[in-house]
Amino acid sequence: MTAGGTRQAEGDPGARGGVRTALAGLTTRGRSFLAAGVAAAVCAYVLGQSDLLRVGLLLAALPLVCATVLYRTRHRVAGSRRLSPERVPATGEARVRLRVENVSRLPTGLLMLQDRVPYVLGPRPRFVLDRVEAGGRREVSYRVRSDLRGRYPLGPLQLRLSDPFGMCELTRSFSAYDTLTVTPRVEPLPPVRMGGEAKGYGDGRQRSLALAGEDDVIPRGYRYGDDLRRVHWRSTARHGELMVRREEQPQRARCTVLLDTRGGAYEGAGPDSAFEWAVAGAASVLVHMLERGFSVRLLTDTGSVVPGEGADGFAGASQQTADAAGLMMDTLAVVGHSDGSGLSRAYDVLRGGGEGLLVAFFGDLDEEQAAVAARMRQRSGGAVAFVLDSETWLREPAGVPGPPGRGGPGLRSLREAGWTALTVERGASLDELWRRADRERTGVAAAGGGEGA
Repeated sequence: MTAGGTRQAEGDPGARGGVRTALAGLTTRGRSFLAAGVAAAVCAYVLGQSDLLRVGLLLAALPLVCATVLYRTRHRVAGSRRLSPERVPATGEARVRLRVENVSRLPTGLLMLQDRVPYVLGPRPRFVLDRVEAGGRREVSYRVRSDLRGRYPLGPLQLRLSDPFGMCELTRSFSAYDTLTVTPRVEPLPPVRMGGEAKGYGDGRQRSLALAGEDDVIPRGYRYGDDLRRVHWRSTARHGELMVRREEQPQRARCTVLLDTRGGAYEGAGPDSAFEWAVAGAASVLVHMLERGFSVRLLTDTGSVVPGEGADGFAGASQQTADAAGLMMDTLAVVGHSDGSGLSRAYDVLRGGGEGLLVAFFGDLDEEQAAVAARMRQRSGGAVAFVLDSETWLREPAGVPGPPGRGGPGLRSLREAGWTALTVERGASLDELWRRADRERTGVAAAGGGEGA
C-alpha cells in the first residue's frame, strides 16, 4: 500500500485570480438569475418602474454576492490518496481511498470530490460531501480494475466548492497522483522436472565460493580466523605456508525466459491476442521458476535483460529476488512490440553466457529466424519453445482446423536442433502445454542418455 502525498489544493479559493474567475464559476442557476436581473433592470428603466428595478437589482446581486463570498472565503483543504495494492494482475481490483481534511478555521460548504482515472479503469468517480467542520475529515473509497496490462496514473484529485444557493461553483485541483501497475495474468504451473532438477538446488549444479558447504579441491592461503581443522596439510607442505580448504555452497540453477516481441511476428491485438498470451506465459514461467528456487532473468528479442547486467543479469537471492521479480513484472506490464525483425541480439546475449534452462515464447518464425533460434540451443542446458502461429490465432472460432501456418518449418528446425518445441493454438492452456513439454523433454532426455536441464 502506498500513500499518496497530502497536498493542499492549488491555491485557496480567494488567493488568486479576480472577478473573471468568480464569474466563470457561475452555475446555470446563477447565470439565469443574473440574466433575469439585468433584463428586469432594463425593462424597469424603459418603463419607468422603480419597483421592477429593485427586483432586477436583487436578482442580479444574489449570484454576484454568492460568487464573491465563495471566491474570497479561504478554505484550506488537504487531501490524500491511498492505493492498495499498487500492483495488480489483469482483471484484478485495487481499492483507492481518498481522504479530505479541512485545515482552516471555517467550515466548508457542499463539496464535490472527483478523481481523474483513465477510461480503461472504469468511470470517473465522483463523491458529494456535506459540510465539513473546521478540523474535520471525510474518507471515501472506490475500486478500479483493468483487463489490459499497463501503468495507469490516478489523479490529480479535483475538489469542487459551491455556495448554499447553488449559484456558483469553483474547482480546485490537488497536485498529488499515484500510479497503478497492471501486470499480466499469472497462471500457476505444476512442479515438473523438465528432465533435470525439480528445484533450483541440488547435486550436479554449478557451485560458487561461499562461507559454508562442501570442500573445494583447490585450497587457498590461510587467513586470520580460519578454523585450523580445515588446514590442507599436503598443500601446506608443497607451498611452504599454511593452506586451508576452500568452502562453497550450491549455486541456484539458472533459467532464462526469452520473449519474442517483434511486431511482425504477431497478428491481432487486444487482451485475447497471441502477443498477450505470450506475455502472460512469460510472466507465469518467471514466477514459477523463482518459486522453484531458480535464478531467473527476462530476455527480449532486442537483447535487453531484466534485472540487468549485474550479477550476470540473473535475479539474486533473498530480498534481491523479490525486487528483481517486481522489476520483471513491471517490465512485462508495459512491454510492447519492438521494431526489430530478427533474434540476433538475443542470440548474442545467450552466446555470451546462456547456460541453464531456456524457455522461449516465439511468434511466427521464418527459416532465417528459426535458424538463429536453433543456434540458441547450443548455449543452454535445456531449451523449451512455445511457438504462437498467428494464422491459427486469427481463425474463428478457436480450434477450427485449417491449413498449416508459418510456424511449421520453424518448429521442425527447432526440434532438429534439440529444442522441445510446441505449437500454441488459440485458447490453449499453459498448464497443459507445460506438462506436455515436460513429458516430451523427459522422453528425449531418456533416449539421449539422461541429459539434464
